[in-house]
Amino acid sequence: MIEIKLTETDKELIGIRALQESNLHRNLSIEEASEEGFVTASYTLEFLKYMHEAHPSVIAKDGDEVVGYALVATHAVRHQHDLLKGLFSEIDALEYKGLIMKGRRYVVVGQLCVGKGYRGKGLAKRMYDFFRDALREKYDFALTDVVSSNLRSLRAHEKTGFIVAGTLQYGGVDWDLVLWDWTR
Repeated sequence: MIEIKLTETDKELIGIRALQESNLHRNLSIEEASEEGFVTASYTLEFLKYMHEAHPSVIAKDGDEVVGYALVATHAVRHQHDLLKGLFSEIDALEYKGLIMKGRRYVVVGQLCVGKGYRGKGLAKRMYDFFRDALREKYDFALTDVVSSNLRSLRAHEKTGFIVAGTLQYGGVDWDLVLWDWTR
């Protein structure tokens, strides 16, 4: 049975790092990335520990194996990774329901990944529901970005309740900025 929980140990963070590495766009064939989805950012184990200290992330475990994760990126870590720094800046400038997001209570999903043998089974939604339940007391919104060509990931986010709230471009790539409103 797959357990959804917050990270607690270095071994779990090592499991996140291993799953991330095996799903990085640069490590997949074009066909596999297109069909299965992918992650783009690479985080060191040291940075994952730093994120964990700010707030534990959500993981899915099958026994001792980490088979999925949703990384919690709080404002406290925004300046410690260039990609997150840029993403937080874009989110701060985003307008939603007539209000600018800067100063609003939001958290960023630093990355979502589900292992190959576990996709299509509702695991992303289960992790996101846990993510919301663990964080909704402190935050009103969850936001992240998805490479526009990563349709599998975009569909998974939309099934959860995210909406495309904006678009951006960096690194020559188009991204959809997706928002999940927890105030509704």
